[in-house]
Amino acid sequence: MEQDVRETGKGITFGLSAYCLWGSFPLYFALFEGIPAFEVLIHRVIWSCVFLVFVISLLRRWPPVKAALVRPKELGYVLACAIFIAINWGVYIYAVETRHVLQASLGYFLTPLVNVAMGLIVLRETITRMQAVAVVIATMAILFQLFLLGFVPWITLVLAFSFGSYGLFRKKVVLDGLSGLFVETLLLLPLGLLALAFLAQSGASHFTDSPGTALLLLSSGAVTAIPLLFFAGATRRLRLATVGLLMYITPSIQFLLALFVFDEPLSPGKLFSFVMIWVALAIYSGSAWFGRERAATT
Repeated sequence: MEQDVRETGKGITFGLSAYCLWGSFPLYFALFEGIPAFEVLIHRVIWSCVFLVFVISLLRRWPPVKAALVRPKELGYVLACAIFIAINWGVYIYAVETRHVLQASLGYFLTPLVNVAMGLIVLRETITRMQAVAVVIATMAILFQLFLLGFVPWITLVLAFSFGSYGLFRKKVVLDGLSGLFVETLLLLPLGLLALAFLAQSGASHFTDSPGTALLLLSSGAVTAIPLLFFAGATRRLRLATVGLLMYITPSIQFLLALFVFDEPLSPGKLFSFVMIWVALAIYSGSAWFGRERAATT
């Protein structure tokens, strides 16, 4: 029992570390001001792949990677994951650079509910009545921004649906999170190298602007992988329901940073849409949590 409590404590520490780091990403990507989001994305793919080579070697995790690479027919799902995660990364970097952190935050608040909707529509999963209510409320929040505020919150929608689609295809991949991310970035690596060569040849690359800029771009690999390692440590020690509840820390931190660091305006309409999303998340999380508790006691 004491060992279980100790492991649970470690799991919560790992989980908090992962989600707090992800939540602080706006502060990191704001440092890339003046560098196009597309170029930052290229370097993030390349240096994540390089950094993960060292991590996987250190942890001796090559067997699952090799097993995946010798089955090219099964790499289609991994490639789909790679495309959706690249879209998610690119749009998120763009959101921070253009000071749309509130929209990014809303996108990640919305992601769990998008996952529910995708499971219902694509995988034919069943949901409870209260979870269905949560999805309807979240949909109403987006429609409110779309029709009453007079603009399409495309950053929110792209982030939510790209990450939701990533999760959908990730269910088909047998690789663990660390190995899966490495294979995903490995599949994107040739395209990233070609794009980097094009930028360098055309004189548009910022990598050689200064040693500080080069180090900042190089650091994107470690910044991408380290929270994932913490997350892996959390998922091995905690129940899925606990991990799911902890994930709301990330968009909450982003929301606070948008207001108090990036000074983004929060109109009554935006605030109302956020409140609708929070209500939907509370309904969904409560339904999922108590459902698991009832299942555990029967």
